[in-house]
Amino acid sequence: MADKCHWCLLGLIFLSSLHTGISGVNETHVFISSGENVRLPCNNALHDCKSTTWNYERLRDSAAAELIAGGIKKKDMKGLSLGSDCSLNIKYVTKQDYGSYFCRQYVNDKQQGTDARVFLHVLQVSSSSSSSQTEISAGRSVTLSCQLYSYAGVSCDDWIRSERIELFWVNQAGVKLTRSDSRYQISAPDHCVITLTTTLLNEDDNREWRCNVTHRNQVKTSVTYTVKSSGEKTISSISFRPS
Repeated sequence: MADKCHWCLLGLIFLSSLHTGISGVNETHVFISSGENVRLPCNNALHDCKSTTWNYERLRDSAAAELIAGGIKKKDMKGLSLGSDCSLNIKYVTKQDYGSYFCRQYVNDKQQGTDARVFLHVLQVSSSSSSSQTEISAGRSVTLSCQLYSYAGVSCDDWIRSERIELFWVNQAGVKLTRSDSRYQISAPDHCVITLTTTLLNEDDNREWRCNVTHRNQVKTSVTYTVKSSGEKTISSISFRPS
């Protein structure tokens, strides 16, 4: 019991440092859907990017990986590029890219100022079908799972509470789906996961369901699931709608 309390206390101290500035870090939260390109801002950049270093970590106590050093990308880092404003650009984001990114400035091997940290949160939707687009028939049940992947140094519950993050499903009219709607089964096995289960109907051609993620009551990104019909076949597909 004492050990559990010890770890709880450490978690609270770390979370407090994130939001009170004790760590001396400039922080930004970026939300993106899997499959899109993303730009991570460097809010401490100097007059050029030759002094810029980008590091990445997924876990709080894990060793940080160096992505950019002296404004030059590491050779084995595919899909990354440095913007003219020293931002870090990532192509075709996957759920593996979530985590904490640090932009640092070095002049004559001496760090200048404090870190500029970017927390990258990645939203991904999967279906009970074997692929993102498959033939399914009316009358068949489909389950859509929407999950937000965030820096693992802070628990999902703490992210939800401290940053006021929310995941929810809406219909194509933008109306939030709730458990009171008899057609849908909405469940949240985890605060960072929400599922929607429904039975497809013949009239569902071009129907959309969208998973939204909000940060402090503002929609940051979303993923849309669309049903398409072709003759007697019904095609379901997942598409991405940046907000």
